[in-house]
Amino acid sequence: MSLADRLAAAQRDRSAGPDSTRHALNTPLRRERRATDPFATLKRAVHQELLNSLGPKLYDSRLTQSDLEQKVRQTLQEVLAQDNTPLTGADRARLAQEIADDILGYGPLEPYLRDPDITEVMVNGFDSIFVERSGRIHQVEGTFTDEAHLRRTIDKIVARVGRRVDESSPMVDARLPDGSRVNAIIPPLAIDGSLLTVRKFSADPYLVEDLVGFGTMSRDVANFLESCVRGRLNILVSGGTGAGKTTTLNVLSSFIPADERVITIEDAAELQLHQEHVLRLESRPPNIEGKGEVKIRDLVRNALRMRPDRIVVGEIRDAAALDMLQAMNTGHDGSICTVHANTPRDVLSRVETMVLMAGVDLPMRAIREQVAAAIDLIVHQARFKDGTRHITHITEVVGMEGDVITLQDVFLFDHSPGFDESGRALGTLKSTGLRPKFVEKLATSGVTVDPTVFSFEMFGR
Repeated sequence: MSLADRLAAAQRDRSAGPDSTRHALNTPLRRERRATDPFATLKRAVHQELLNSLGPKLYDSRLTQSDLEQKVRQTLQEVLAQDNTPLTGADRARLAQEIADDILGYGPLEPYLRDPDITEVMVNGFDSIFVERSGRIHQVEGTFTDEAHLRRTIDKIVARVGRRVDESSPMVDARLPDGSRVNAIIPPLAIDGSLLTVRKFSADPYLVEDLVGFGTMSRDVANFLESCVRGRLNILVSGGTGAGKTTTLNVLSSFIPADERVITIEDAAELQLHQEHVLRLESRPPNIEGKGEVKIRDLVRNALRMRPDRIVVGEIRDAAALDMLQAMNTGHDGSICTVHANTPRDVLSRVETMVLMAGVDLPMRAIREQVAAAIDLIVHQARFKDGTRHITHITEVVGMEGDVITLQDVFLFDHSPGFDESGRALGTLKSTGLRPKFVEKLATSGVTVDPTVFSFEMFGR
């Protein structure tokens, strides 16, 4: 079919109204009620003609990204100029932008990936996209054309980082070039169609001043945590999904002195450290034959042979916990990791459980002694119902009393002020008045802490 024939078919589809282009499958009612794009057929026709015109030029390695973008947009305008169908200037511009986004980027996701105020993009199906803005989730108008369009976009994302997603491997973690984290899961595991989640990371990562401004921590707490990092304490950052653990880990890592050799280990490289001496390692999933997998645990063990001053692990979620504890207990002080947990006490339980996953026959007391000796500080973070993220506990791991690891809260979030009219939390992180025992350890590293930061602050109204 010629371009003229395809454009004529697109015009007939638009004249017939949106019901003529509804998805024919027995999709849920919420999808049937969504208005379809009246330009869908026209976009497909122009898109295909653009691909036919450019051909292998789209994959010419000699073309820079800017040259490719210029060539695509020039050819796109030429193809659209052949369309005699009356279109408004706004419709023509929107059509050109959407087709360019599809070829050069990630299609309907591009406007949301470009929006600096959006922190997460959630695709719940080809015709259902939600975004997180200011900590709150909203549905947006953008949609993919169909399931195949969504799958092509997922394939484009994961292929750029050497990953794959298919029926034999229907789940994948990947990242965009800017470091944004991507998770995709496809049928048969996703029953109603492919699902995609993109957690965006700012091109200009948050600094400690930003977290103080957001209310995540106070200036005194920021200075205290900086002293803890410079004093080479082993720190675990804990919290639930979306609590801001990675952002806080990034800020804590920025306190590492510039003359130290830092090795970062992650499933999908996200950390953005600005020190000059940073080595980044990333795990690898198995190939299609089930071979070639490299786990976080393997990378931790290898990192110990690379003469690290610091080891920063994006997240500990399995038997790598044992190797991380061994590293912390064998002279590699100053390590920082994140762990999913509900409370600081739960952090210890999770670490114990993950150590047992290593399959090493160790008595529980021996594991707990390792944990108590290795970890100095737990920074726990939570996401509140108003969408804001706050550090709620800064807890010292004191040691062992019998068979129990003892903890001591140095700072706690005071919830007693409640919430304002808009649902925003009014509480703040306050000192408990207890002076941590590791202050002496900091002093041996030449780091002093202002004792007034531990002055008791009255809790409650």
